[in-house]
Amino acid sequence: MLPENLIFDYSTPKILLIKLSGDWQISSGFISVNEVISQLVSHPDIVQINFSVSQDLKWDSGLVAFLLKLIRESAQKNINVSSGGLPQGAQKLLTLALKVHKKTISSQDVRDSFLERFGGKVLQISGSLSLGLNFLGDIVVSFSRLLRGKSCFRWDDFYLLLKRCGVDTFLLVSLISLLVGMILAFVGSIQLKMFGAQIFISDIVGIAMVRVLSAVMTGIIVSGRIGASFAAELGMMQTNEEIDALKTLGISPVEFLVIPRLLAVIIMMPVLTIYADFMGILGGFIIGAGMLNLNPIEYLHHTQTAVKLNYVWIGLIHSFVFGVIIAVAGCLRGIKCERNAAGVGVATTSAVVTGITGIVIATAIITLICQILGV
Repeated sequence: MLPENLIFDYSTPKILLIKLSGDWQISSGFISVNEVISQLVSHPDIVQINFSVSQDLKWDSGLVAFLLKLIRESAQKNINVSSGGLPQGAQKLLTLALKVHKKTISSQDVRDSFLERFGGKVLQISGSLSLGLNFLGDIVVSFSRLLRGKSCFRWDDFYLLLKRCGVDTFLLVSLISLLVGMILAFVGSIQLKMFGAQIFISDIVGIAMVRVLSAVMTGIIVSGRIGASFAAELGMMQTNEEIDALKTLGISPVEFLVIPRLLAVIIMMPVLTIYADFMGILGGFIIGAGMLNLNPIEYLHHTQTAVKLNYVWIGLIHSFVFGVIIAVAGCLRGIKCERNAAGVGVATTSAVVTGITGIVIATAIITLICQILGV
């Protein structure tokens, strides 16, 4: 049985006129759309629904919710719903709600289309590459100004960045490098003790740490700690429109914000890598001399013989390249992030992922080049 404030008029062929009256506020309770749909089922010739309202109609969002459900159900039955007879405010709210509904449907359609998804990904990658190349170009221009003595950044900030990238990171680099050296010694001893060649643990630990692992582990630590902080700082500055303020003052954000961060990471990465070399070798020495009962003097002699100066330079080249990748990734994601809190979080995560991915790719490329050159 229909409510008293809802009356159907079938006087016009194929058109249903719904007369609304009384209280349609949320406080009076919702009217189920199923009662109206059951009336439409009994009149399958209906192709359009019109509305008329009485003078005593009281409504709020409860009426809009009822009408929105009725329109969605009617659309499934190919019945057109006209909102012309409704109050002006209800028409505006209904139009706004229908627009949101259409956007949701269209976004679902895009996700269901494989070709459009694939094309979108291609365009996204192309845009990211273009953005990265433009950013590198800005860095080159700003760096050339630095070499000519025309750069504009605060040296106090640069010294603070050096401390953050170096001194504040030493403890974490010490712990990780020491443990990696100990792990390498343990893993190497499993196989070498079968041949009575445990002394060559020193060669494995020394060469692996100096040539690649120290730089890689240091790069991952710096990427997770420093690269993420760069992205978060610059992202908040972008959100607070501080970067726009620099542009308004005629100051290049790349020159003022990116160059000191890039220099700080490039300078401190080789220093941290050399320090990680010693800590990794120390970790292997602790296991070899302390737990495997190897002669300490012989262990150090084997390490000195195995580690060549070329390996040290290769490790430093790794660290330099990693420093550039980490700084560029962190600053790029920070400056180009969206102007909201979620954008800052996405930029921070993206900076770490981009930095670590770049480190792995650069390691593979440098290793391949060294293999080709025979070094």
